[in-house]
Amino acid sequence: MLEAKVAALLNRHSFEIENKKMVVGVSGGPDSLALLHYLWAQQEKKNLSIVVAHVDHMFRGQESLEDALFVKDYCEQKGIPFEMARINVPEIIKKTKKNSQVASRHARYEFFEKTMNNYGYNYLALGHHGDDQVETILMRLTRGSSGAARAGIPFMRPFGNGYIFRPFLSLTKAELAEYCQKQNLVPRIDPSNKKSIYSRNRFRNEVLPFLKAENQHVHEHFQRFSEELQNDEILLQELTVQRMNKVMKKREKNEITIDIIPFLEMPISLQRRGIQLILSYLYKVIPVSLSALHIDHVLSLIRHHHPSGTLDFPNGLKVIRSYSLLSFQFEVSESHTYFLEMMDPGEIELPNGASIKMDVIDDKEKIETNGFYALFPADKIKLPIQIRTRKIGDRMNLKGMSGSKKLKDIFIDSKVPIQDRDAWPVITDKDGCILWLPGIKKSAFEGINHSTSQHILLTYHK
Repeated sequence: MLEAKVAALLNRHSFEIENKKMVVGVSGGPDSLALLHYLWAQQEKKNLSIVVAHVDHMFRGQESLEDALFVKDYCEQKGIPFEMARINVPEIIKKTKKNSQVASRHARYEFFEKTMNNYGYNYLALGHHGDDQVETILMRLTRGSSGAARAGIPFMRPFGNGYIFRPFLSLTKAELAEYCQKQNLVPRIDPSNKKSIYSRNRFRNEVLPFLKAENQHVHEHFQRFSEELQNDEILLQELTVQRMNKVMKKREKNEITIDIIPFLEMPISLQRRGIQLILSYLYKVIPVSLSALHIDHVLSLIRHHHPSGTLDFPNGLKVIRSYSLLSFQFEVSESHTYFLEMMDPGEIELPNGASIKMDVIDDKEKIETNGFYALFPADKIKLPIQIRTRKIGDRMNLKGMSGSKKLKDIFIDSKVPIQDRDAWPVITDKDGCILWLPGIKKSAFEGINHSTSQHILLTYHK
C-alpha cells in the first residue's frame, strides 16, 4: 500500500528515483525511519546510493544522543554510510536569540548540505508526510502568508547544489506508523512533539483530529490544493516578472523604485505578487513577522488620495510614496548632509554622484552647456559659492516672483520625491543667500546683467 502511494506521487511529479544518489535526513522518529527503510528496500532494485545524515540538536542530553546511536546502529546493520553532527543549538539560541525551531532547522539543513557536498550527492530525501502538509498550510494561512507560501511543503525544491524531495507527502502519519509496525521497526519518540508550547503541535493535536474526523482523506485534498497552487503560481510569477520589469525605475541592492501609474494597470493578482517579489529581493530571508497584511498596506498607500506617505516594515525597510513613485529601501544610517565651497572656476563632485561646474565668462561669450545651468552677475555674488543640503526654515526669492518661498513648498510643488529632498543640492553665496536649486528653480539673482562685464556660470550634471 505504501509503495503504491509513493509510486503514484513520484509518477505525478515525473520523478524517477532510479540511479539517484541521495542523502537521507533521519532523526530516528517514525517518519524518517520509515523513509530510510523504504529507500533501503528499493536500493538494489532501483540502483540507489544512499547515505544517512543525523543531527543531535543537544536539547535532551543523553536521550537525544541515544537517538543518534539508534540510527547509527540501524545503518550499521544495513550497511548504510552514516554521518552525524552534535550541534549545541541551545547555545546558538542564547547567542542569536533565534526561535528554537528556526535555529534547529538552520543547523540541521546546514549539516545536510555539507554532507551532500562531501559525498557529491545531488538529492536530499526527507520524511515529511501528508499530515505535515495539512498542518503547514493551515499554519501559513493563519499567519497570513501569501503567494506560493500558502501552498505549504513542495514535493521538490532546489537546495544547495541539488534538490530536496519528499516522497511521503501522499501518506498520513498513521500509515507510516503502520508501515513501521509491519516492518518490525521500533522508532524513537521525541517527547517534545506533544508539547503545546509549539504552534505546530497545537495544530497537530487539536485541529488535525477534527479535520480527519470530518474526512479521513483530508490530507489528499490538501496535497492536491498544494500542487495546483504551486503550478498556478509558476505561471503567475512568470507574468509578474515580465510586467514588473516594465514598471521598475530603479533596482539596487538595498532599494527598488517603481512607477505607480503603469503598476496600477497590472491585474491585482500580479500587483500583489510584484510587491512580494520586491520584498523577497530586498530581504533575501523574509522576516517571520512579514505577512499578507503588509502587502495590503502597500496597496492602500498606492491607492490613497494623498500623494505621499511612508510605511515602516520589519528590519528597517521603509516603503515611501512620493507622487507617482514608490520606493522600497532600507534605512541608511549615515547622514546625507554635506557642505562644499567653490572659490575659483572648476568642477566639484557631489556625494549623490552629480557635479557642479563653475566658470567665469564675459557677457559677449556664447553660453554652451548640455546640463542645467544658471548665470549670475559676478559683481553681485559674494564668493565662495556654497553647495549644501537644505536646512529647516530655508527660503528662496524665486525668479519672476515677489517675496520668498519655503524650500519645503518648492520641493512639494515641483513633486520632488521625499527621499531625494534631503540630499538635493542647495546653491548659495557666502552670506547664505540661496541662488539656485539645480533642476528645480532659479532665484531672482539669476540672469544676464548687461552693465556687468563678467558672469558666473554654474552648470549641474546629474
